[in-house]
Amino acid sequence: MSRLTEMEEQLSNMSGAFVESLTRNNKQIRTDRAIVIAEDAELKFKRAIEDLVMELKKVKRDRENMLDLSPNHADSLVLASDFDSTAFVDKDLELGVKIRNIEIKLEIAQERYEHLFGNKKS
Repeated sequence: MSRLTEMEEQLSNMSGAFVESLTRNNKQIRTDRAIVIAEDAELKFKRAIEDLVMELKKVKRDRENMLDLSPNHADSLVLASDFDSTAFVDKDLELGVKIRNIEIKLEIAQERYEHLFGNKKS
């Protein structure tokens, strides 16, 4: 019996996850790696989309809350002399630009997710 045949026979008598892992062929190894990479990337993309959706809601809420000019309770209002219209306009425009940027990022992320993973993520 040749040395190679003897080693193959010895290997065939071994079992367990460790031996199976050592004897996987190149295609199996590439497939396992592809699955791990694809799952990781898909989960990260889903999470990024979810985070963008939450950020968009928060910024829109912040912008709407700027319209609440009753500082302490429903019966009180900001005095006209205390209202800084320049700061109000600057903040409103800043939030508007931030909202638009998040919407663009979200649109790009959703399109890429669909393209890369073949799923529609809303």
